[in-house]
Amino acid sequence: MNASRTRALRLSVAVLVCSGGLLSGCSDSDSGSSGREESSTTQAVVPAADSDLQSAYQKVIKDVLPSVVQIQAGGDLGSGVVYDDQGHIVTNAHVVGDAKTFEVTTANSENVLTATLVYSYPEQDLAVVKLDKAPDGLRPAAFGNSAKVAVGQIVLAMGSPLGLSSSVTQGIVSATGRTVSEGGSDGGAGATIPNMVQTSAAINPGNSGGALVNLDGQVIGIPTLAATDPRIGSAAPGIGFAIPASMVKTVAGQIIEDGKVTDSGRAALGITGRTVVDGAFQAAGVAVAEVEEGGAADEAGLQEGDVITQLGDTPVTTITSLSEALAGMKPGQKTSVTYTRNGSAKTVDVTLGEQ
Repeated sequence: MNASRTRALRLSVAVLVCSGGLLSGCSDSDSGSSGREESSTTQAVVPAADSDLQSAYQKVIKDVLPSVVQIQAGGDLGSGVVYDDQGHIVTNAHVVGDAKTFEVTTANSENVLTATLVYSYPEQDLAVVKLDKAPDGLRPAAFGNSAKVAVGQIVLAMGSPLGLSSSVTQGIVSATGRTVSEGGSDGGAGATIPNMVQTSAAINPGNSGGALVNLDGQVIGIPTLAATDPRIGSAAPGIGFAIPASMVKTVAGQIIEDGKVTDSGRAALGITGRTVVDGAFQAAGVAVAEVEEGGAADEAGLQEGDVITQLGDTPVTTITSLSEALAGMKPGQKTSVTYTRNGSAKTVDVTLGEQ
C-alpha cells in the first residue's frame, strides 16, 4: 500500500460559515379568533447519550491536548507528544528530517521553546527531541496498550494540521495490523512500518508526530501517514495510519535510556538492493547491490548481482515487497531466500538478522 507522509504546509485557510435552517411556527384559527397568528419555536433537545459522548470528547481533549506540541524544523511544521516530565518529546523521523535543533510551541501558549535532537530512527519513522529547558507544569501523555486497540473504537487525532496548532479531528479505528510503506523524500522507497493502526480520523499535513487518542485519554498511536489514491495522486480521505503505542514506547524508551535504538525487533537480511524489471518492463525482483559483511545474506552465501525473487513463501518483485515481507518476521527467524544467479534459480536457507 502506498502512503504519503503528512508533511506540514503553509496555507491560507478560508472559514466557511454555514447557517442553520429556521424553524417555522404553526398557526391555528377558529371562528372566535380575531385572525391573529401566533408563532411558536421548538428548541432542540440534545439526547442524553449524545451529551455524554460530547462530554467524554471534551474531557479527553482537556486532559491530552496540553501534551501535544507543535514542532518547527527548518521550514517544516509537524507535531509531537510530550513523553516525560524531563522534556523528552516523541515525534516522527520525517518531521525532524536532517535538523538538529527545533522550535517547540505547547498548547495554549505563544512561548517558543527550543529543543535538540536526541536520536532519529528512520527505519520506524520515530525520533525523540528534548526541550533545552522544560517549563513548569509540562504534562506527559499517557500511552495505552496496543494489544487492546480494537476496530470500531472512537479515537481523536490531535496535532497541527496545515499549521493550525491544537486541532482535533474525530473518527474510529478502522483496521489494525497494517503494514505500510512510506514514499521516500527522493521518490524512492521509505520506511516500511508493520502493525500500524488505520483510522478514519482526518490526518493532514502537520498531524505527523501528534497523538491518536482513545476515549480513556490514552495515546494509542502516533499519526504518521495518509493513504494515497493512485488514480488521482492525492490523499485518500478517511484513510490514515498511526504507529502503535507499543512500538513508540519501545523505541522512545531505548533512545532516552541509551541514546539510540539498541533492540529494534525488526528483521533484516543484510543487503542493499534495488528493484529490477524484466523484458516487459515489469518489476521482477530485487538485485543485491551490496552485502553487509557478517549479515544474514552474507552468512547464507548471497552475492552482489544476485536477484532475490522470493522470501519464504512470499514472492518478491520490488524492494518495497521485500521490506514488507521482512516487516512480518523477527530477528533470528529461519526462512529461505530464492534468487537467480547467472540465469539459474537457487534457494538457500537463511537466519534473519536485526535491523
